Amino acid sequence: MNIFWHEWKSGLRSLLIWSGVMALFILISVTKMAGYVNNPEMTAVLKSLPQAVAAAFGLGAFDLTTLDGFFGVMFVYFALMGAIAAATWGSGVLSREESGKTADFLLTLPVSRSRVLTAKALAALVNCLLFTLVTGVVSVLAVQSYQPDASFYRLLLLEMEAMFLIELIFLAIGLMLASLLRPAWRAVSVTIGLILASYFAFAVSNMSKDFDFLKYFTPFKYFDAAVFMQAGRLDGVYVLVSLLIILVSIAVVYGAYPRRDIYI
Repeated sequence: MNIFWHEWKSGLRSLLIWSGVMALFILISVTKMAGYVNNPEMTAVLKSLPQAVAAAFGLGAFDLTTLDGFFGVMFVYFALMGAIAAATWGSGVLSREESGKTADFLLTLPVSRSRVLTAKALAALVNCLLFTLVTGVVSVLAVQSYQPDASFYRLLLLEMEAMFLIELIFLAIGLMLASLLRPAWRAVSVTIGLILASYFAFAVSNMSKDFDFLKYFTPFKYFDAAVFMQAGRLDGVYVLVSLLIILVSIAVVYGAYPRRDIYI
């Protein structure tokens, strides 16, 4: 528990910064939403956009003049920010000692590397959970003036569930890369590169059916707000695929980290 608390406190500043950025993003977006919600004239403006552009940003699948539709569009940005934050926390907890030149002290402690890894991973997991809660709570508070109904709260709950799963995927991938790459701090840039490539694949797959196959390679497509908003639930198959990716990544971490040479 001492290792857990030390790691969580070390990452608290990052959590506060990410939470502040997310809260600011939500508040600015909700302010801009006033020009869309209950404004039929905006529908004509949105329809005038090139189809490829609208598809790339997910605008074509939602009615931005409604609260549900506006937050449907916002979900991909929630997910993108959550993925980057989770990847940073995942790779950061394993590379912190190497970058801070304190790895030799950590390894002299009378605890196994597996226990150290578990404590570090749990600290990053708590950050992901708190970041998701902040996103949900700020969203609820920010839209109260629009008198949201039950359908909005159901949609927001699904979005937070999907966001948390996407965070877990990239948290696990960040941990895995940090346990494999030398030096471990390289994992941060590599994981963020994978996230941006995954988002690009999501955007391209929306633009044309010729690129529909890309949906199997991007978690952003596993949890497409346009799909689960209509279905009223997350796709069970993609939830299982996500859990499989997480479990395989964690298995690699526990296999590789205890045997790796620490970069000092």
